Amino acid sequence: MSTLSRAQVEATLRQFTDPHLNQDPVSAGCLREVDIQGGKVSVRLELGYAAGLFKGGWAQMLQMALENLEGVDRAEVRVDCVIEPHKAQDQVPALANVKNIVAVASGKGGVGKSTTAANLALALAREGARVGILDADIYGPSQGIMFGIPEGTRPKVRDQKFFMPVEAHGVQVMSMAFLTDDNTPVVWRGPMVSGALIQLITQTAWDDLDYLVVDMPPGTGDIQLTLAQKVPVAGAVIVTTPQDLALLDAKKGVEMFRKVNIPVLGVVENMAVHICSNCGHAEHLFGEGGGEKLAAQYGVELLASLPLSMAIRLQSDGGKPTAIADPESQIAMIYQQMARSVGARIAQGGQTAQAMPNISISDD
Repeated sequence: MSTLSRAQVEATLRQFTDPHLNQDPVSAGCLREVDIQGGKVSVRLELGYAAGLFKGGWAQMLQMALENLEGVDRAEVRVDCVIEPHKAQDQVPALANVKNIVAVASGKGGVGKSTTAANLALALAREGARVGILDADIYGPSQGIMFGIPEGTRPKVRDQKFFMPVEAHGVQVMSMAFLTDDNTPVVWRGPMVSGALIQLITQTAWDDLDYLVVDMPPGTGDIQLTLAQKVPVAGAVIVTTPQDLALLDAKKGVEMFRKVNIPVLGVVENMAVHICSNCGHAEHLFGEGGGEKLAAQYGVELLASLPLSMAIRLQSDGGKPTAIADPESQIAMIYQQMARSVGARIAQGGQTAQAMPNISISDD
């Protein structure tokens, strides 16, 4: 009987590709422990992204493969998710109690950016991460509605300085809408808006977040540039529709983030296809393949391609976006895949940031 070696175990693991990292677990640096005791093999993997709904099946698949190795009587595979803070732009200080900030942006409005941001936050939370969302679209805040937060809700204040985020569906939410009247438009010039947003981000008492999703205002103007230069963003997600006009503006968004050294994690294409609820006919109302072409042009991933769906709209308007309203649906599964891919791209994207001391805020 041949003696089982670590090399054989690693060779077996190398035959399987993590669909989010696009690498086998050994090459991706996920292998933490291999323990061989006679015919028993124990393996521990560590994923750098939130994957609570994926890791069980992944562990089972690898375990079955190891049990087919000659000389293995029993195999155990444990998969942990450990999310570390990752380096953002140079000269931008880290945000207390927030490990990674993800900006969700679009070159223009009306492409489903806020819906994507809400479902991304909820999907990350379903994967086991601690998540917050900041509604940075001051002129048209909508996250309060999407998260089912009643009109007139106001955040509590600590030490006359820090806003306490409102929790909904397991996500910490902060929005300018909590500080203004829904019927009163914000009539501010760019510098005032930029200042208010920076204040909202830095003076909200986020509670130990793995990810803070920032729903950016549409466009690439002064407000977006200020946020990109003053907020430590680990990566950006660009939202578009297949329409040529939307793609033209989305390209500007990609270029803006590149100029301020923020990695673009990928592209999300909304309204890719409409399927008639009566006859099932599929029609590309806004063009076809635009998101894929944009991703290919800039060498980034197409994170998701979502249909023009009445369910997405109804669920978002009803305060329970698709990721939690219908978690077993095909669309929800696309959002979960998108969330894991976003986390994986951040984990692969660069250096781990230096640990920052936590700021403790008390009522004393």
